[in-house]
Amino acid sequence: MMVEIGGDPLSELARDRTEQRGGRPERYGLADLKPLGEALRRDWLLAIGAAALVIPTLYGVASQSWITEQGAHGPIVLATALWLFARRWTEVRALARPGDTRIVLAGFLIVAPIYVVARIINVIEVEGFMMYALLLVAAYWLIGWRPMRAMWFPIIYMLFIFPPPDTVVAMVTQPLKIAISQAAINLLYALGYPIAGSGVMIIIGQYQLLIAAACAGLNSLISLSAIGLFYIYIRHNANWRYAMLLMLAIVPVAVMANFVRVLALIMITHYLGDEAAQGFLHTFSGITMFLFSVLGIFAVDAAASPLRRRLARRGRSA
Repeated sequence: MMVEIGGDPLSELARDRTEQRGGRPERYGLADLKPLGEALRRDWLLAIGAAALVIPTLYGVASQSWITEQGAHGPIVLATALWLFARRWTEVRALARPGDTRIVLAGFLIVAPIYVVARIINVIEVEGFMMYALLLVAAYWLIGWRPMRAMWFPIIYMLFIFPPPDTVVAMVTQPLKIAISQAAINLLYALGYPIAGSGVMIIIGQYQLLIAAACAGLNSLISLSAIGLFYIYIRHNANWRYAMLLMLAIVPVAVMANFVRVLALIMITHYLGDEAAQGFLHTFSGITMFLFSVLGIFAVDAAASPLRRRLARRGRSA
């Protein structure tokens, strides 16, 4: 699927390649990666430097974030993002021109010191984003602005592999935790359950539960945002207006799913005990609610089909 972004000539390039293939639709294979291999051989020193930059930082991200519930989507996002880059590169490589060296030097002078400091003090959240920024600066130097502008979605999508800063997590999850726990308490109290609580602490019968950040919606919000945006990009030709609307719809879906999960964990604790709620059923409830959330995004997309078609027509006429 092709993307029309302002004056982007990618559609014309795709039509030319389709005509060259006798009207047959575009197909992708290992042969399309040949220019990338030639570029790596030509700029082997830069490739070694990029590997020295990426491997330790990505290992830190994987070992500190991807093993947690909040960052479990990271490997999936990385694999699909690399696939998107390879897919789009076959369409935009004809646009590649070297970038402005002055901009590249300015970018390195600003980003590199921050990366070095974050690497020394082991702030993986900042280190990951700064490493990615350095890679983007190097990519701009090699291929210029036009191909990067055409690959805007994979560039943004790749950001989901990095964990958000702890301050952002605390700022976002605290009101979510309080709101979800209070709503669960009010609902179950109205239904006659012996439940009370304050803040993120819930007491039901003889058990006490603490609503953690993992149950407060942020992990589902990030994961669903990544999967939802990937879905809309692949299925609906990357209509950025519609993608933004779908992302807004992800927020209430994720919050509702986590509200149901908190209710389920309270019920499990009340009827089966604390060990059952903290064991397999805790993980299983998270997986189940995430699957229902994804299905909810698909349902929202199906219901919003008329709006999507209207935005697509408006984008073509603009």
